[in-house]
Amino acid sequence: MKSVLVIDAPPMMREFLTEKLTAENVIVEIADGQRDALPKFLSVLPDLVIINVEHSVSDILDFLDKKQSDPNGKKIPVIMSGPVIDHDEVSDLVQYGVIKYFTRPIRYDLFFDSVGRVLHTSFSVDTTPCVLDMHLNKDIIFIEIAKGLNREKITLLKYKLAEIIESNNLLLPKLILMMSDLSLSYVDGLNLELLLENITADRRILRRNIKILSFDTFVSDFIEGHPIYDGIKVVQNLSDVMASLVDTTADSIENLISDKILALSDGNGKNADAVRFYSDTHTAYGSPETSEGLLKIAVIDSDMSVVKYLKSVLETIAEVTVFMTPKEFVSSVQPGSFDFAITGMVMPEITGLDILRFLVEKHIDLPVIVYSNVIQKEVIMQALKLGAGSYLINPQPAQVIVQKVLEIINARKQ
Repeated sequence: MKSVLVIDAPPMMREFLTEKLTAENVIVEIADGQRDALPKFLSVLPDLVIINVEHSVSDILDFLDKKQSDPNGKKIPVIMSGPVIDHDEVSDLVQYGVIKYFTRPIRYDLFFDSVGRVLHTSFSVDTTPCVLDMHLNKDIIFIEIAKGLNREKITLLKYKLAEIIESNNLLLPKLILMMSDLSLSYVDGLNLELLLENITADRRILRRNIKILSFDTFVSDFIEGHPIYDGIKVVQNLSDVMASLVDTTADSIENLISDKILALSDGNGKNADAVRFYSDTHTAYGSPETSEGLLKIAVIDSDMSVVKYLKSVLETIAEVTVFMTPKEFVSSVQPGSFDFAITGMVMPEITGLDILRFLVEKHIDLPVIVYSNVIQKEVIMQALKLGAGSYLINPQPAQVIVQKVLEIINARKQ
């Protein structure tokens, strides 16, 4: 049997790799730290070494030097993951048998393709477009799933949930699964079953503390038809979700929705985490390009201060065209005119909802983010129903806006 030595992987990555490799009859050995790594490496002499670097490549150089000095170990290939490093550093790693360096967050489809080439094993990796975000606010874990159900991300979700619960000492965590963007059918049944299995795997998450926001009848019928999901409630109203899980001491349900769902990021990423697939050359922001060149984004808002702010933020990743009146945008937009759009909600004559309806009616496939200070739940849910990729409450830090744009763009590329 083939064997792999995994060194210094964080818990989520370690558990995910172990599950994935074991399913293909690959023996997995785990090592924490260089002192543990070298003895295990020499005793096992695995077919592949997978190393995660937390801070700097220099942290693992001592192990790599000793590996190369061993006549039996120097030919064993290494795959590494870690922070962004420059091209020269990647080139220097070749002398140690490093055949691939993946920048975090890892794109696992490419990662397992590389592992499979070394082990002469074909790994099945689900590439279904999917956006999966997780946020923690007090004892409530919010999970947002859009675009589709991806089995790899759903599997990672199980480990990430356990990590969040343990690191924050949550005794009775509550979970809100937001799936308002998804429309499923019986062919998605196995993936939905896997999702529910993974979010209920941790015994600390009681079924009565799980609420699912979905407008899809298949989801509600699927859950109501399975006794093992007894206690899980599917709702179509954000107020119902919050009223059942949160002590309503705030001024209103609308404030609760804004505070606990729509404004989860603190600007430093403190309360936000994600399960995502990006390319292995992804940088913090990057400059995504289309086949015609630099990404083109339309910004639509009648508020000059909002327009100036969004333009300055988005010019770091794209060519930005500003429309101070929504009529101007509607009269000029055509299929392929733009790759992305960000619109306000309250504008003269034409609202953000009108823009979304127009795009649907004209069959213009354009991803849109609504950026507005309107927090009424009816407006928010209507925007999502009309195809908005996300609804961001104004104001938001620059990194939150850019991250959300790149996230949606990357999901559509997969």
